[in-house]
Amino acid sequence: MRVMVFVKATEASESGAPPAPEMIEAMGRFNAELHKAGVMLMAEGLKSSAHGKRVGFDGPGRTVMDGPFAETRELVAGFWLWEVKDMDEAVAWVKRCPNPMPGPSEIEIRPVFEMAEFETLLPPEILALGPDRVTRWEALSAAKDKEE
Repeated sequence: MRVMVFVKATEASESGAPPAPEMIEAMGRFNAELHKAGVMLMAEGLKSSAHGKRVGFDGPGRTVMDGPFAETRELVAGFWLWEVKDMDEAVAWVKRCPNPMPGPSEIEIRPVFEMAEFETLLPPEILALGPDRVTRWEALSAAKDKEE
């Protein structure tokens, strides 16, 4: 199972100040463990929301909002994409993670939809391509075409 692991932002991460060298070293060791165990598929830190934008949707209308954004605890400061056997394994790995922030912090784990969950919606010719050859967008487009 794949999971997306979100490191939630804090006032410290939103300040734009770089992490302490000790934190970079500790996180580097943790990431090396994840990689060696075959768990980590991807990992990235994100710049503060002051560098970001949000696009609001309302029917055909679009509104662009510039960062920084309020409610720091709702923002994401970084993420991992992991391949684990189940949610218990993901939780066990997160418990081993060094605290990603200088003070209290939070990490959220969310399962990623797998292609098998869409099998009843997809035509056989799309399924025959295999999960590595079909993007979710292609699969959902094919499922929509099948319904029409």
